[in-house]
Amino acid sequence: MTSRAAPPRSAVNRIFLLLAIAATLSARERPKGLYAIFETTQGTFTARLFEKDVPNTVQNFVAVAQGTKPTLDPKTRKLVSRRFYDGLTFHRVVRDEMIQAGDPTGTGSFPCGFTIQDEIMPGLRFDGAGVLAMANGGQPNSGSCQFFVTVGPMRQWNGNYTVFGTVVDGMKVVETINRMPGRGDRPVDPVKLISVTIERVGPEPQAKSKR
Repeated sequence: MTSRAAPPRSAVNRIFLLLAIAATLSARERPKGLYAIFETTQGTFTARLFEKDVPNTVQNFVAVAQGTKPTLDPKTRKLVSRRFYDGLTFHRVVRDEMIQAGDPTGTGSFPCGFTIQDEIMPGLRFDGAGVLAMANGGQPNSGSCQFFVTVGPMRQWNGNYTVFGTVVDGMKVVETINRMPGRGDRPVDPVKLISVTIERVGPEPQAKSKR
């Protein structure tokens, strides 16, 4: 067998450099803003958060995700500070409509220990796939820590839920989760939400000055 000479070290270095550039290119191409990265057992999807439009909802979501806001422990029924979403599942999946997570009991009725005010904005609508919104108990101002992501237009939901983000990468992962086998709106084998990581691209926006 004829042996081949190894490529020059300079060429190898250039290859590694190109790979490193490619790995970070997607993050660099993102517009400035605040993002939530959802790592699941079916892959990863990323949503841009509308921190300027619905600041209180986004602040609540980020604090719950990072564990800086206490949430109710399902076993002890006491408030604890921990990364709430890590290790939960997408406990509710409605085919061709949405996927939902944020309940450690998987029942959809878990109270997180608090509720937040709605921030329903006319310009933030359920006009397409990838809408990230806060779930609620069916009453005004009853949202807390459960959220859902749409897989198609759901215009009948306009005015009923606070929209606080949109999927900008990994929509196929959302669609895959939506098509997992289930009974009714309950997955047979729920997809695990491994972690939710908050990432900012660019500087934090300046707070509006009060007059």
